[in-house]
Amino acid sequence: MDLAATTTIRKPRSEIYAFWHQLENLPTFMAHLDDVRSTAGGRSHWTATAPFGRTVEWDAETDDDVPDEKIGWHSVGEADVPNRGKVFFVPAPDGVSTEVHVVMAYDIPGGALGKAVATYFGEEPCQQLDDDLRRLKQVLETGEVVRSDGAPYGKKARAEFPQRAAQPLSPEERKEVAPS
Repeated sequence: MDLAATTTIRKPRSEIYAFWHQLENLPTFMAHLDDVRSTAGGRSHWTATAPFGRTVEWDAETDDDVPDEKIGWHSVGEADVPNRGKVFFVPAPDGVSTEVHVVMAYDIPGGALGKAVATYFGEEPCQQLDDDLRRLKQVLETGEVVRSDGAPYGKKARAEFPQRAAQPLSPEERKEVAPS
């Protein structure tokens, strides 16, 4: 599965790069990440929550690191979910903000069937990446992930309020909203 997402953050790219480069910061805005620990030699160990409450782990290696410009990585060894990706930090046209571009690819256990099942149960990968970048923007611009009264526990609320890709209303739902 290939994913791409972009957001613009009103911070200098050096600050955003430094925040992302400190891998232990990633779980503060990436909903599925439980823990990231830097190890030796540009490597790190990742633990994440997968669909159906499953935990997955892998080791990754930084393979492309240009200060204030980009960070690239790939999983190594026997990863539960083999993956690779890059994040680019690009000056925004306003001269103040930074565009953050993320491209990722990973092998979903179960292939297309695994993706379809995960999507059905509210684990839409493209939406999750967009949500992660929205939370990154909030953390860097306000210092925290904004919470609402409806979801005060942030990423813990994922189980209570699963998201799914937008879908047309069913005939029954259309009847509910149609004027009588």
